[in-house]
Amino acid sequence: MTQSPATPLPPPKERRRLREAQSLTQAQVAARVGVTRETVRAWETGRMTPRGRKREAYARVLSELIQAPAAQEVPDEPEVTTPQPGADTAELPVHVQPHEPVPALRPEPVEADSSERLTPAQAFDALYAFCAPALVRQAYLLTGRRELARESVERAFERAWQRWPEVAVDRDPASWVRATAYEYALSPWHRFRPRYRHPEPPPANPSDRALMDVLLTLPPPYRRTLLLYDGVGLDLPDTAAETEASTPAAANRLLHAREAVAARLPELADPSELHQRLAEVASAERLRAAKPPTVRIGSERRASFWTRAAIAFTVALIGTTALTVRTAPRQYEAPISPGRTVQGVPPKIAPGPLSETEQELRAKLREETVSGPQRLVPLPG
Repeated sequence: MTQSPATPLPPPKERRRLREAQSLTQAQVAARVGVTRETVRAWETGRMTPRGRKREAYARVLSELIQAPAAQEVPDEPEVTTPQPGADTAELPVHVQPHEPVPALRPEPVEADSSERLTPAQAFDALYAFCAPALVRQAYLLTGRRELARESVERAFERAWQRWPEVAVDRDPASWVRATAYEYALSPWHRFRPRYRHPEPPPANPSDRALMDVLLTLPPPYRRTLLLYDGVGLDLPDTAAETEASTPAAANRLLHAREAVAARLPELADPSELHQRLAEVASAERLRAAKPPTVRIGSERRASFWTRAAIAFTVALIGTTALTVRTAPRQYEAPISPGRTVQGVPPKIAPGPLSETEQELRAKLREETVSGPQRLVPLPG
């Protein structure tokens, strides 16, 4: 069976120009194709290339934008299939079921004045205001700990501020921060910290508590995949890329995670219902992130502390090296040769009366002290 050639597409910059020429947003184009806004943004930046049915649908939308003289109304969202339990992961479709954006788990848009160029601090504050509230709720679903969720987000943004020249030019800074926060939140070393040895109080709602118990029993990679796909709303390739797994592996993790949730909570077997419940559990908790200036100041203080620690360690190392050089011998000193056995000398014993042999040897030595050989008494020259 021959495979049909891929539908040709314009270059990434041309795709964006066509969309902006018709005054359409990325969310509107995503609704027409049946994907998320992040996916359309990745297509327009060249970070990803559409494939299969998504490619054909995207090509049709672009051809309509080329032929349309003015902005067009956006039709209703088409229904898109999702992976079903028992399906072959090698043949899974790479498109996803679009979820409705939920403020609890999706970043909130921030209005920015494009006429003025933002300073690094203003750009960081805008990214923080855009991602932090939803990211804290996502980290809470990953860990089940409110304090650890806030700490994970703060550490992620502190690291982003320390590496801001790199993060600012990244194609998707929000994904960079999200991946960093997830890695910190799922670190196994937190179990050895005294403040996290005991569990926090569970949610007050019994249904929320049951869902959190199921989530925390999942392995961390499965929990992270389920949250990104059914909670945040990423498509399967983006989920696989962020979890550093192949697309079939991510699909397999997603299916097993859904089966585990449906086995204990049958009412959440529907992915759309699970998506809504995840958002409700996250929004039920009062999780507030710190202010952006606080995070920036904390990042600068932490960087300053580690810089001073590195300088102190370097000075101590230099001082130790100088002391070693100062006290080390400057010339070769031959080692002391081992002793040799002298014939006729009895072995040393404890103090006590001398034996007859020792008395004879003492008398002989006393007699030869004056007139004996030169090795005993040196004669004046």
